[in-house]
Amino acid sequence: MKTHVRSPEAASSHEEHHAFAVSATVQIPIGPVTLLGDLEIPWDATGLVLFAHGSGSSRHSPRNQAVARALRAAGSGTLLFDLLTQDEEAVDDRTGHLRFDIRFLAERLAAATRCVTSHEEAEHLPIGYFGASTGGAAALVAAAELGTEVKAVVSRGGRPDLAGDALPLVKAPTLLIVGGHDGEVLRLNKDAYEQLSCEKKLAVVPRATHLFEEPGALEEVARLASDWFQQHFGAHR
Repeated sequence: MKTHVRSPEAASSHEEHHAFAVSATVQIPIGPVTLLGDLEIPWDATGLVLFAHGSGSSRHSPRNQAVARALRAAGSGTLLFDLLTQDEEAVDDRTGHLRFDIRFLAERLAAATRCVTSHEEAEHLPIGYFGASTGGAAALVAAAELGTEVKAVVSRGGRPDLAGDALPLVKAPTLLIVGGHDGEVLRLNKDAYEQLSCEKKLAVVPRATHLFEEPGALEEVARLASDWFQQHFGAHR
């Protein structure tokens, strides 16, 4: 994995650049392609959370960026990376088939996990996944594949039902966060929840819709996710 240190100006306005052991744009080689990501690891990090974004999104998603800032403030490192190359994104914009190829996305996430954990600042950290939309299913499939290597999973407005037969194989403690007004997705999450055999929790954010755009909704997602990761990362320190 190649690392390119980011300038202090690239850090968030309320995050001190010098507080990070790593603040870099990274190149993640996976087979014949190279994916780009933003790796931020605080000096006192308790774990590292990899983000699996949803259909049609990228590492620049404002919602995932907001959650990532909250996770870092709580002590977790974060890796936001693009699951698709630019060429693949261009194809997917026309066809939409890659964003729903959960096995393909999960393989990318698992490969990125193996790559980032070879970084000297990350190799000792517990690993967690944060998935949104179809990325929630990819996170669960990858967690099932990697077993105890993944210590916690959080899905925001996800489609865990798309993880299919992988659901009962997930060992990582899993938190499903759904908006109370996201009716169909809430139903699908309840069905998937019943198939999980790991430690699990279903959190419903009142009055929130699919994108958690209502006042305070995304902040509640960030709080729930931070608490979940810190709880389960702490058990492995």
